[in-house]
Amino acid sequence: MARIAGRFARVEPRRRVGRLVLGLLSDLPRKNCWTIAEWAGESTPDGMQHLLGRAKWDADQVRDDVRAYVVEHLRDDQAVLVVDETGDVKKGTDTVGVQRQYTGTAGRIENAQVAVYLVYAGRRGHAAVDRELYVPRSWTSDPDRCRAAGLGDKTEFATKPQLAARMVTRFLDAGHRAAWLAGDEVYGGNPTLRAALEERGTRYVLAVACSHEVTTGAGKFRADTLARKVPKRAWQKLSAGSGAKGHRFYDWAVIDLTDPRPGSRQLLIRRNRSTGELAYYRCYSPAAAAPLTTLVRVAGSRWRVEEFFQSGKGLAALDEHQVRRYPSWSRWVTLAMLAHAFLAVVRANEHNCHPSPDALIPLTCNEIQRLFITLVIRPAFDPVHRLGWSDWRRCHQARSQCGSNTATRHPDGPPLC
Repeated sequence: MARIAGRFARVEPRRRVGRLVLGLLSDLPRKNCWTIAEWAGESTPDGMQHLLGRAKWDADQVRDDVRAYVVEHLRDDQAVLVVDETGDVKKGTDTVGVQRQYTGTAGRIENAQVAVYLVYAGRRGHAAVDRELYVPRSWTSDPDRCRAAGLGDKTEFATKPQLAARMVTRFLDAGHRAAWLAGDEVYGGNPTLRAALEERGTRYVLAVACSHEVTTGAGKFRADTLARKVPKRAWQKLSAGSGAKGHRFYDWAVIDLTDPRPGSRQLLIRRNRSTGELAYYRCYSPAAAAPLTTLVRVAGSRWRVEEFFQSGKGLAALDEHQVRRYPSWSRWVTLAMLAHAFLAVVRANEHNCHPSPDALIPLTCNEIQRLFITLVIRPAFDPVHRLGWSDWRRCHQARSQCGSNTATRHPDGPPLC
């Protein structure tokens, strides 16, 4: 918390943001301004809602602090930046960025809010270093709606690959370095993003569709057409990394591509050893072609972002924000990223300083959170000293539902008196 303390001019928000981050790391079944304020012993949720909605502090500066913290403690010369989006199912149409759109969280088209994240993944661990909210055209074409949601009047539509390029540019401009970038078909199929990465000399392994066309010395072909031409001896069995059930073995093949521009380009093909299902990756390196083992390692690193979504939502309440406006959203997710990064860094340090005995699995972020709650949070927030106001909350929620004229609704929270 000392890293971000300088971003708050007054002591009150500085102390309250510390309580909020501890609340995000707590074992509360639901984490929002109401529950965290009650848990922290505050008499009303007004202070937490003010911190997220109206207090004077810059979430982007805190994001920069989180990024520096992650890179400093998880630094790896062979680190991979992984970009991907996740969706949070929402009700209504007033929450910023919400519309009916496909989200992998639900596996179908839902009323949802979608955000793109950049994750730094190294051998010591992984954590998010940046985030961008995806604002659909239905929002950017309506200035009044954007203004009401805390977005600028001149907010322009940006695709998910454009948001990814924006985050990678910020990462590199800050002086940080990562060996590779990985992403799924949404990003690999975008030639503008690939060109921007190549211009910065950033190596990448990006998934592409089977219909993606590439050029070889024999001509231009679809990716699935080239896969059928690969001889049996060209396939190699390699692990894409460890999973829940051990190493994830696939058959892999790589084909060199031709291009008049500088740099080496390849098509990486992955084959499932059980089903025969194929996946394709467009690869780039500014110098010599990367070996197959390196490309496989980078392609396998893409799953780190899925692990971040799972642990970030499960441990740090990344998706439990009950806010409607953009400033509140950016502040909540940035603090959730900080909470998760803390767990990832402690885990990395424990693995380095205190290796687990052979009979035990290494400490996980889940176990570190449980220990932190037991040893730090609970002693600091003894229930005996809390100001319980559940009755107060239920009373005033009931009054608002009955239409009491004393209730007003904060744009980022439940009804308040």
